[in-house]
Amino acid sequence: MSVRLADIIDVLEAAYPAALAQAWDSVGLVCGDPGETVEAVTVAVDATAAVVAEVPEGGLLLAHHPLLLRGVDTVAADTAKGALIHQMIRTRRSLFTAHTNADAASPGVSDALAQALDLTVEEVLAPIPAGPELDKWVVFVPVDAADAVRRAMFDAGAGQIGDYSHCSWSVTGTGQFLPHDGATPAIGSVGTVERVSEDRVEVIAPARRRPHVLAALRSAHPYEEPAFDIFSLAPVPGNVGLGRVGVLAAPEPLAAFVSRVHDALPTTSWGVRACGNSDTEVSRVAVCGGAGDSLLDVVAGTDVQAYVTADLRHHPADEHSRASDVALIDVAHWASEYPWCHQAADLLRDHFGDALTVRVSAIRTDPWNVERTSHES
Repeated sequence: MSVRLADIIDVLEAAYPAALAQAWDSVGLVCGDPGETVEAVTVAVDATAAVVAEVPEGGLLLAHHPLLLRGVDTVAADTAKGALIHQMIRTRRSLFTAHTNADAASPGVSDALAQALDLTVEEVLAPIPAGPELDKWVVFVPVDAADAVRRAMFDAGAGQIGDYSHCSWSVTGTGQFLPHDGATPAIGSVGTVERVSEDRVEVIAPARRRPHVLAALRSAHPYEEPAFDIFSLAPVPGNVGLGRVGVLAAPEPLAAFVSRVHDALPTTSWGVRACGNSDTEVSRVAVCGGAGDSLLDVVAGTDVQAYVTADLRHHPADEHSRASDVALIDVAHWASEYPWCHQAADLLRDHFGDALTVRVSAIRTDPWNVERTSHES
């Protein structure tokens, strides 16, 4: 059984949807022919020359970090990245990137990090809202015209909730108004207070459909000046987004948890750094694979005792430590994301079985590669 590159891409895009990627990011197929077959996949954090050399001819490299990201206007063979692209194309090697979409996916990069630390994930640290921005429309309309107004609003895109359409809620009450000079009321007369039996009709609609729903409402409503409200609904948290919050099977001192992090992740020159009270009992932990100092404010407002991430800078860490009791554990960027490689490899193995050889590169692509050596007298 042969596996087309397109088949692998379908599995990866279902697990790590491109729609979850940050606007600045570059994800997906970098080089390769979707119609050609692939016999082997290598998974790595970075597409370095050493990693590419491990990929069999005709194989696929699934990388977390984009090879081509910002300001790319050439892949000439006399540039470092261009030479790598040329080499891959000549040998029918393909390159696919899953970056911030894999960070946000569920399961994704932070789930893999949490699993490596034996944390049971309970929630997303910074969830992405599920679905589009929504409005709730509340329209007051005479009872005998309510069905016509509902139909017009439904036709304009309102009333859709999941797999259900034509959704609305109504209650009947009494509307009151006084037409003044210049008005041409559909019901009642100028100078006389009018009371009308009206339905209060509520429907949901995507915010982007607001002009269309408004036009439909006005067209179908019998009143010269329809009464209505538009409420912008708060986003509903989804099960995808950056970072995760998990719990340990049993509480342990911060010092022991730091040792757990050290032992669970691959060794790097960066090592593991931490700040906090070493005796603090840690049971609930926030994690974010990759650079996570943008979530420090979120972490400070979350019920956790520690936060594991990478690339923490001096000043953000210092400001956090002054204002919050949440301990910080800082690891190498590459080390925090390396567990994802095994997650992605298992995804492909589970789907394709023996039809596809999948391996995780053991090459340490962390750029910090020179360690201090000790000198004994």
